[in-house]
Amino acid sequence: MRLFGRKDADEGAGRSQEAIAGFWAWWQETRPRLDALVAAGDKSGLDELLGPAVAAIHPGLVWEVAPGGEAAHALVVTAAGDAELRPPAHRWAKAAPPSDLLWEFHPSRRANPRASELTIEVGGYELALGKFALGLRVPPNQPRVDVTAYHPMFGEIDGDTRMEATLLALDHLLGEDDVARWVGEIAPATFEPIDAVAAVHLPVVVADVASGYSGEEWLRLEGRSGRGAALVAQARHPLRPVDRPLLDQHIAVSVPYKHRDGDGLPAGASLEALRDVEERLSALLDPRDDAVLAVHLSTEGRRLFHVYADSTGDAASHVKSLFTAWPEGRARVEVTLDPAWTAVAPFLS
Repeated sequence: MRLFGRKDADEGAGRSQEAIAGFWAWWQETRPRLDALVAAGDKSGLDELLGPAVAAIHPGLVWEVAPGGEAAHALVVTAAGDAELRPPAHRWAKAAPPSDLLWEFHPSRRANPRASELTIEVGGYELALGKFALGLRVPPNQPRVDVTAYHPMFGEIDGDTRMEATLLALDHLLGEDDVARWVGEIAPATFEPIDAVAAVHLPVVVADVASGYSGEEWLRLEGRSGRGAALVAQARHPLRPVDRPLLDQHIAVSVPYKHRDGDGLPAGASLEALRDVEERLSALLDPRDDAVLAVHLSTEGRRLFHVYADSTGDAASHVKSLFTAWPEGRARVEVTLDPAWTAVAPFLS
């Protein structure tokens, strides 16, 4: 058996954890100054202190101080829709101190129940969220809502600013994680869609769609490989990285099988052996909250298992051990960082 990629994954996870620990040590030391700045409403002072501290974790992370739910204020450090940055944002929040009367901590923007009363500032423009109108389309048998967004100001601003304003509005309406979870295509428009509804109705439409997907199931998919060979896959559905934000490590296990049918798919003793090892893999991973079998597929005499795990944990070594005794040839295990789950992109919901 060969194991590739583990050293780089370990080093990347270690650097992230060190940066997060450094932030929280800095927070404890700097807290009195931060408390004074937020009490005084000194946004520039907060930016001077918090900006570099958050950038030290990753320069792509976005921070903001928002009204808290239980505490007076919420410090939000978010990936701002970038799937590559979601794991460090969530690790930052996981390592946070307990909330108190003044501060609570979140790794993504939360829905605002008074979103329609807000005004968002983007690119020097102020846009009343209550004036957004949305065209909504639910594709058949898909767990998502496609959104066309219109605002009366959109005719006066450039395309990038329109998109930024739309994303901020959606975050306020649904919460950033539910935008990633349930919203599909997003298209700002300079003309109001014919079937547009007030933006405030979006959460109701999304809740209706979500009610049809209360749990995961396994889907069987059939197709052809790039070389035209028969291919059979089974994938969790819905399959979304946002549901498991800490699972940034891809563990690809490829095993050969000897007994095939006429299409090159597993048959006979090989099919039984694959079912057995899949059951044992599920028994290993299902009790854990730091790893999951996402997809497996068979084609041309090989079964490929796609497992995702928390790169700060030890799931990779346990998966490797499971396949050490595979009886039908050499198993290959490759471990890489893949926070956006690009290796299973065709199967994402």
